[in-house]
Amino acid sequence: MSMLGQDSSRLDAAIIGYVSGPREFVSLLKPRVMSLVVLTALAGMLCAPEPIHPIIGFASLLAIAVGAGAAGALNMWWDADIDALMARTRSRAIPSGLVDPGEALYFGLTLAFFAVLTLAAAANFLAAGLLAFTIFFYVVVYTMWLKRSTPQNIVIGGAAGALPPVVGYAAASGGVTFDSLLLFAIIFVWTPPHFWALALVKSRDYERAGVPMMPNVKGPSRTRLEILVYSLLLAPLGVAPWLTGLGGRLYGAAAIASGVGMVVMAARVYRTREGSPATTAAMQLFGYSIFYLFLLVALLVVEHGFGLIERWGL
Repeated sequence: MSMLGQDSSRLDAAIIGYVSGPREFVSLLKPRVMSLVVLTALAGMLCAPEPIHPIIGFASLLAIAVGAGAAGALNMWWDADIDALMARTRSRAIPSGLVDPGEALYFGLTLAFFAVLTLAAAANFLAAGLLAFTIFFYVVVYTMWLKRSTPQNIVIGGAAGALPPVVGYAAASGGVTFDSLLLFAIIFVWTPPHFWALALVKSRDYERAGVPMMPNVKGPSRTRLEILVYSLLLAPLGVAPWLTGLGGRLYGAAAIASGVGMVVMAARVYRTREGSPATTAAMQLFGYSIFYLFLLVALLVVEHGFGLIERWGL
């Protein structure tokens, strides 16, 4: 975060007064993002060839969740200056003067340290190393470097959000296999159309903050094309776990149907260029993309968690 942004935050704090409490620190963890991280990590854990002991699994999931929260807190600490400029983020705890930036920094670093340490003790060093790398990639590579330097920030930075199932798989199996990398690939390819749909609507916010998102640098038309291309890649990739046997027939049917829906909605965004219909189309795709990923991951959890594939061939 720039010194100017830090000085501005301190000035706001002097005027408003910090009122840090449990609620404000919990908000730094980005709970909604954390919940998706836990679900994808659980899917990776359950997709591993050998079942994990429930206590080890719970401790591992808790460590992964805390690690994700730590990354979120460090992201908010660094981005407090640009968050204060964007309508979507100016009410966050640091720019609104509810949490001191220094406290947020130490909070995030402490959580990150204990999350990695806990995962190493509960599961194995590979999973802990992957979690540490995920936090580092999100905070340093994405937040501190890519986000403010390239319109490909979401594409490359999406690797951080795609790693939790790999971490969960490693915690259960002690290894990384094609299956876990397939889950990584789905989330990695899902990330650009998901975030760029929102960026189309919030492009003025990003422009005001100086963040080089795709619509601001390459233009809305190029962004719409990229969204469609990534959605066309995502639809068959989402079906791949069924073809490899990682997902059952229930997963396969849902992946085909929801993948078609993803392409249809992306095509609508591509065709609709002006006014409120374009805004509506983009926001509908943004919301649908969340449903799409949640559905696929949840079905893997259900199929493997309840043994539906082995019991009934579903």
